[in-house]
Amino acid sequence: MKARNKFLLGGVLVLGTAGYLMASSIDETATYYLTPSELAGKVTANPRFVQNGVKVGARVVSGTIVRQPGGRELTFKMTDGAHTYDVHYRGLIPDTFTDGVDVVVEGRLDATGTFQATTLLAKCASRYENAPEKYQQTPGYQQGTAATPRA
Repeated sequence: MKARNKFLLGGVLVLGTAGYLMASSIDETATYYLTPSELAGKVTANPRFVQNGVKVGARVVSGTIVRQPGGRELTFKMTDGAHTYDVHYRGLIPDTFTDGVDVVVEGRLDATGTFQATTLLAKCASRYENAPEKYQQTPGYQQGTAATPRA
């Protein structure tokens, strides 16, 4: 066998192995979370699903946030509109965490039906607003252009 053919065969084997490893690891590294309805369905189908670590994405029910003294522990309710769960979280609270915000919590559902969260992520509301009135009245300001005044 010629050296060139050996080199090509080795390259094909290396690339094939690398491709297989990448394709097979997609399921393990995909970031996926359940909705409260999906979590309820899994618990109904298999009651032993309780105490399994999962990620749940939902919206905070307005008016349900209760912060404990010390500021590092809180409880709230999360919902997807169909199912609602109580959540207990102990740790650093994101600055963007407020009523009605979308959250992703990671943790375990306990036997009482309360979600014991170990990680709390608040999704950032992406709202773009017009420039405040005070900037629009600045001499040389023209909306949609650079912030430097014209000479």
